[in-house]
This record gives sequence, structure tokens and C-alpha cells, in this order.
Amino acid sequence: MTARTLGVVMNGVTGRMGYRQHLLRSVLAINEAGGVPLAGGGRVTLRPILVGRSAERVRALAERHGIPDWTADLDAALADPGADIYFDAQVTSARVGAVTRAIDAGKHVYVEKPTADSLEDAVTLAKKARAAGVKNGVVQDKLFLPGLRKLKRLVDGGFFGRVLSVRGEFGYWVFEGDWQAAQRPSWNYRAEDGGGIVLDMFPHWHYVLENLFGRVQAVTARAVTHVPRRWDENGSPYDATADDAAYGIFELEGGVIAQINSSWTTRVFRDELVEFQVDGTEGSAVAGLRRCRVQHRAMTPKPVWNPDLPATEKFREQWQEVPDNEDFDNGFKVQWEMFVRHVVEDAPFPHDFASGARGVQLAEAGLLSSAEGRRVELTPVDLGEESAR
Repeated sequence: MTARTLGVVMNGVTGRMGYRQHLLRSVLAINEAGGVPLAGGGRVTLRPILVGRSAERVRALAERHGIPDWTADLDAALADPGADIYFDAQVTSARVGAVTRAIDAGKHVYVEKPTADSLEDAVTLAKKARAAGVKNGVVQDKLFLPGLRKLKRLVDGGFFGRVLSVRGEFGYWVFEGDWQAAQRPSWNYRAEDGGGIVLDMFPHWHYVLENLFGRVQAVTARAVTHVPRRWDENGSPYDATADDAAYGIFELEGGVIAQINSSWTTRVFRDELVEFQVDGTEGSAVAGLRRCRVQHRAMTPKPVWNPDLPATEKFREQWQEVPDNEDFDNGFKVQWEMFVRHVVEDAPFPHDFASGARGVQLAEAGLLSSAEGRRVELTPVDLGEESAR
């Protein structure tokens, strides 16, 4: 059985997401499992090369996990002849420049979403990667969550009949940082650093909607900053210049209407931090991160509106649980394995930079809709075409 090692330059792994999901639970977990199995036999292990702006933080992280290769010099990491892949989990505002340097160095590129903070830059990256002939991919982790995989199974099996609508609720209360520490980094709330819930979450909603229900054709959105003052990691107050909540209506091909609320200023009264309810002519489903419950047409009760009497029906108990039917691995790790196979044996990988650009397009259109108070139509992104009007 043949074995191969790929060098992976990992930029931004001192951050929460880059460290927990990508280094710890994906790259290192893949190596602990013996590598990525290939269709033709053999396995691929990964050699992480850690990069960050703070040499002290990168060194400490590398020493904690016994990783010999680390640097604060991105160009030096990209010059490593054994580095095959560049991965980027930095703040959004730093991504385009670093990914451009990686493409110029001939590296395959895999990045967190959004790929850029503007459609123009996202399209430029997609065109540049295509012209250079390097494999490229963007993280679209929610497609690999157990709850959404079960939901996809229902869609593929025709459970819903004709899908009518999708309703999503995402969010939780992010503390301001004064009397309790914030559980998200302060840059998320500064527009000048690429922050904002629209730029963060609309690319997620784009690939979920596109892959499960159809292309987004128009958006009407309202983005707001509910909490205008927050405190950073050093305890210093700052003005929040980015949106912390967004309320969107998305019109999909086939007449499906999706409504999704995204908020870092809401308190959770639901089973999971994100839930989607899908209603169709033949049945409905509610899917979260892990669970998915259904109610078929033949099993739908007939409630009667009567505000004069207390409700006696236990509505949640009238739904059935969708079984796992398989073992679900960490979604980030699963997509890492897919990208490695894409690099090594050209296995299919649909989540490329063009897909990432469509996600940025939706975010940009949502912000435009909010700023101008109008519905914004989207046309297919053609790697350079103007797409919001």
C-alpha cells in the first residue's frame, strides 16, 4: 500500500475556528486515523506548516502539538518545496492578498468562507486560480452536518413533494465583552476588518439553499447593528461598525421562498443554535445541526385556532425522528478529506472558488438590499460578470 505526505501551509490557526476545527479536529485527526484513504489504495498524511502574524503564538501552538514546522513569514512557508496546499483561516480582510501569493507560488488553495469581502475580489481569485491551474476549494461545512445530511436525504428521496418554503433561525447572544467576555472575536463587529453577520452567514445560507433547494434568484434583506458598543480582547471599548443581525427573504428557482434570521443578539429558545423548517406539499421537516424531525402529510393533525382555550396538543410530540442510518464524522474533517482526494487523484470537489464567489455575491446583494431598501435580483456569476442589479 503506497503512502504519501502532503505539506499544508495553515495560515490563521491561532484563531478559534482555524485551531479547533481545521488543525485539531481535521488535519491532526486525519493523521491520527492513519491518513486520507484513496480510491486507488494507499493513504495520504498531512504535514502542517503553521503560519501566523505572532511568532510567539504560533510557536506556542506548534510546541503544544509537537509540530516542527512553523513560521511568521508566509513567503518562507510558501517557498517550502514540500508544501502542496495553502489553507487560509485568517480574518477576511487579509485573505485575498495571502491567497493571491499562494496561487502565484503554485499552491493548491483551500480557504474558509467568505473567499473575499467583495464580489469583485472573489471573482478575481476564482479567475486567478483557474488560470493558474491550481485546485481550489472553499469550506462549506454545514453541508456535512448530520442534521442537514438527513435533510438532503429527504429532499433526494422526494419526501417533501413540491417544496414550498424554508424558514431558518440562527444565532445566540454574543456578550458585549464588558461584564462578561465575548465568545466571538472583536473583528467580527468591525466592518473595516471584514466583520458583519451578513458577510459571515449569507455565504453559508447560499450554499445550503443552492445545494438543497435551488439557486437564489433574488434577496430582500435588512441588516442592522443592534449593539453599537462592544469591548475587545483587551477590555477596551470600541464602536461596532458592522451588522450583528440580518433578516433575509431569499427567492429560489422553482418558486421556493426562504426566510432566514441571523443574529448575534438573540437568546436561544429552540433545540439547536441553527434550525431550518422545510414545508412541502407532502411533508415537512425541521433540521438542526444534528437532529432532523419530520411530519408526513398522512400524519399531519388538524389543529383548530381557538384563542379562548389553552392549547392541549403537544405539537412537538407529533413529529418523528429521522434515524442516523450512518456514522457522521466531523464535517470539517470530511471536507478536508474530499479536498485532499481532489488534489491527489482529481476526485470531484464542487465547492470551488466559483461557488465561494456566489456566496459573496449573495452577501453583497443582501447588504445592497438593506442599504437601499429594495429587492435585489441575482444573475449567474460568470467569473467577472456584474451580477447584482
